[in-house]
This record gives sequence, C-alpha cells and structure tokens, in this order.
Amino acid sequence: MGIRRRSVLGHAAAIGAASAVGSVGAILASAAPAQAAVWKKRLTGADLDTNSRWRVAGTDLGIPYVLENGSIGYLFGDTFDTPWPEGPPLPNDWRSPVMLRSAVHPGAPGGIVFDSAARVAGNGRAPELMHNGHHGIGIDGLPEVTVIPNDGISFPETGRQLISYLSIENWNSAGPAGPHWKSRYAGLAYSDNGNDFIRTPLKWWNSPDNKDPFQMWTMQRDGEYVYVFSVRSGRQDGPMMLRRVRWDRLFYPESYEGWGWNGTNWGWGRPCTAILTGRFGEPSVRRLADGTWVMSYLNCQNGCLVTRTAAGPDRAWSTEKIQVTSWQEPALYGGFIHPWSSRNANDLHLMVSKWTRTPDGRSTAYHVSQFTGTV
Repeated sequence: MGIRRRSVLGHAAAIGAASAVGSVGAILASAAPAQAAVWKKRLTGADLDTNSRWRVAGTDLGIPYVLENGSIGYLFGDTFDTPWPEGPPLPNDWRSPVMLRSAVHPGAPGGIVFDSAARVAGNGRAPELMHNGHHGIGIDGLPEVTVIPNDGISFPETGRQLISYLSIENWNSAGPAGPHWKSRYAGLAYSDNGNDFIRTPLKWWNSPDNKDPFQMWTMQRDGEYVYVFSVRSGRQDGPMMLRRVRWDRLFYPESYEGWGWNGTNWGWGRPCTAILTGRFGEPSVRRLADGTWVMSYLNCQNGCLVTRTAAGPDRAWSTEKIQVTSWQEPALYGGFIHPWSSRNANDLHLMVSKWTRTPDGRSTAYHVSQFTGTV
C-alpha cells in the first residue's frame, strides 16, 4: 500500500528545532540524562493477544480517554495485522482508527490489560471506527491518505463520545514549511452507541502552507467547558494554542473562545495567542483528580517525551520535565497521558509509540508501550 508514516522519527525524528518556551532544549547536546519514566510493558504487537484476539498487531498512538461508562478507551492510528506497515505479507488489513478498551488501572502490577475492542462482540477482527479514505476518497469526496485520531472525550450526560481526528493529505509535504506531513483538516466524529463513529461535516481547514495551528488537538473537560489545546500538523515549529467551548457546543465552531493576550493581560474571547512555542509532537493534556493539569508532547529538538504541569488550563505552565529519552525508546513519538494518572510517585502513565527502521527504510519495530514515571 506504500504508506509513508509521519516519518522523520527517532534519533533523527526528533530533530528539528523544538524549543518550547521555558524548554530544557539543548541539555541533551552531549549525553543522555537520567531517565524519569521507565518502560513497564509493551501493549501491542504481532506476538501479543491484541493480535490473536483482535488482529491488532503493528499499530501506534494508543490515546487513552475516559468512556461514558467510566472505563478507558485507547485510540490507535494506522493499524495492521502484521508487525509493521509494510508487512509481509500484503495485504495486511490496514485500518485506522481502531479502539481497544480496558477497565484495568494502569498502576496495577501487570499494567494495562485490554478486555474488549470497539465494534466487536468478544474476540474477532477490530474494524476501524469510521470511514477512512485509504489513499482514496474520504468524506465529501475529498482525497485522503488516512484518518488519524487526535483525542477522545465522552459525556455521561448524553452517553455520547467524540473523537477529534486528522484527515491526512500526505506524509511528505514539500512546501514552504519544509518536508513535513500535512493534514487537510481537523474534524470531529461522534458515537451514541460507543462503537460506530460518524464523521461530521465540520472541518478546521489546514492552510496551504501547512501552518494552521488548530490541527492536532487534545481535549480536556473541566466543569461546563472543554479546553482544546492544539498545534500544527507535521511536528513542525510553531505555536500551541488554547481554546475553550461549552461541552454541549463542540459542534458549533462559533462558540469556541480563544485564550489571548491583548497587550496588557490575558483573557477569553480573543484571538488566540501562543501559550507555548516550539516544535511539538502530538500534544496530550489531562486534568488529574487533585486538579493538577499535566501536558505531554515530543520535544522535537532533543527527541525526548516531556511533561509540564499547571494549576489550570489558562495558568502558567512549568518548564519541561524529561520523561522518556530517545536513548530509552529509539524512534519514539506520541506520549499520551492516562487519565487515571496521579501526582503520586510512579503514578504517571504514558502510552508511547515507536517506529524504528533500518537505514534503507525497513521496519524493525512498530508498536505502543506503557511507561511509568512521576509528574
């Protein structure tokens, strides 16, 4: 199928010039620092029950979010029944997005154990959650390489789940922004039965130069509002933006309020001002039970998965704390915070993707692992 992933990953992946405001940036110039988070277990792979039960072998992301019934859904991106995207054998049942579920606490001695898959009764092939163009046509007749999940959220009041996703235009956009992968737009899909997701007509269009900062979303509810943090697609240099919208108004773009600086102070209902700048991988933000907000992302300058904390979504964020280095997990990306994490020691749980390849492009690993650290 010739898929080219959001490449430039790993030692080289995380190259770029990423330096978020207050970043620890260049401290990795000569040697790897002491690690803060440690590998706990691999969650997906051709040799695991994710494959024997649901044909989820090679896959990435694993974005955890609380479902309407209180358990956890894990959203995976491009997924195959072989260890990695190029097989062998081919065809290798390419799907995206796919969801596995679990009610097991990530801090349990055995780590996360999946108990079901969306759209499957018991064991059996886990199908993709929504329409995917697969190098063909997406919704509304638009060309589409694939559909990649950004984040998920659910609403107990209605039983509805929402997924923010990207419609990928290409994996190697040689435009003014350089050779970065490019989304065509960010969209929202919903499900009222916890299984079948419908892509809405809503589109937050990327710009022709691939610089729109509202493409890769992470969403967290607090009270009546859902707070949306977003960055550009393609892990390129740029701003991180913050918006909020009432939880029951997510389908109304005019209801989104920007968090902005007017030259004197910060406030809501303004054009967005960057809350951080850098070269960001996929962001993940979660509010912990004690009210601490935690953010994670790949710092693409030093190749490390880092976290920051804040007292609220619109409060000052701490400097970066390195959680996982590219020495620990070569070709890492993603790095999604489990919502059942806490501020207790060794109770920060991160889902970390890796895709390692030989110099001639052959894959040697493509899967998701659980890492455990401390906020």
